[in-house]
Amino acid sequence: MTLKDQLQHKIDNKTKPLGSLGILEEIALQIGMVQNNLSPKIEKPAHLVFAADHGVADEGVSPYPKDVTWQMVMNFCGGGAAINVFCRQSEMDLKVIDVGVDFDFPAGLPVINKKVAHGSRNMRKEPAMTMEECEAAMEVGAAAVRAEAEKGCNTIGCGEMGIGNTSPSSLLMHRFTGISIEECTGRGSGLVEEQVDRKTRILKEIADKYDPHTPKEILATFGGLEIAAMVGAYLEAKKQNMLILVDGFISTAAIITAMQMDATIKGNCIFCHSSDEKGHKRMLEFLEVRPLLQLNMRLGEGTGAAVAMPLVRSAVNFINEMSSMEDAGVSNKE
Repeated sequence: MTLKDQLQHKIDNKTKPLGSLGILEEIALQIGMVQNNLSPKIEKPAHLVFAADHGVADEGVSPYPKDVTWQMVMNFCGGGAAINVFCRQSEMDLKVIDVGVDFDFPAGLPVINKKVAHGSRNMRKEPAMTMEECEAAMEVGAAAVRAEAEKGCNTIGCGEMGIGNTSPSSLLMHRFTGISIEECTGRGSGLVEEQVDRKTRILKEIADKYDPHTPKEILATFGGLEIAAMVGAYLEAKKQNMLILVDGFISTAAIITAMQMDATIKGNCIFCHSSDEKGHKRMLEFLEVRPLLQLNMRLGEGTGAAVAMPLVRSAVNFINEMSSMEDAGVSNKE
């Protein structure tokens, strides 16, 4: 029997009707295959939040000022943001990494300072990043994952904080999927319809302005420092054979970008929820994946991944702890 067959046999012979745990059975099978183990485990799960500012925010593509990026990072440091709450609940070790915030944080805060630049450039005028900046940001993400792997972590989530970052995500989605800018562009952190129309026109102008070719060139042109860090983190997580918990719109844009560099990464990914941001459902359809949750969330920070963590634990726990038909002396169906 192949490992897949053995895992399926183990799942099917638990004290339950066949298939009655639904998607939890699919997750258990997937985790077992990723870990190459009939008794998969979640070990020291970690969540990395990368923060950076965006030059394109100067074009009014977000209803919030750029200062909110550093202010929210301070909130993370104080433990008061949604991601703090959900990581505590889900027993995930949270790290906050400054890869490009346009603010210098005081010493002594629980922020990992890996600043590549004080934000990306305004894409309406020039590419968001140089190739050197993009590669440096990717390495920040990769190094953060390696540090967690060295501590025995085998399950990672990534989140982001960066005012304006749905705009680069929409551009990356458009470029890698071929879906129209109109379908890729949504409300972000709360634009009204008229503002969304303006945002869409600006992003269409930016999309038409440049013609990068390689995935990394596309990321440097249209991305952001924290998105590049997430791409690097996801690629390194695949190298470390970690389970990857994917959040919403921005995280999935980073995964789609990473897949252009390593298509096998998808097998390690659990897509945690379907965001209420307009383009996310189309992203998931493009990837042909089914998300665990539909909660109409669109917060970012990786909150969907942290909220889904208990379900992932449930999948692992039932395959390891639930009795088999034979052990419990329960008659199987004929």
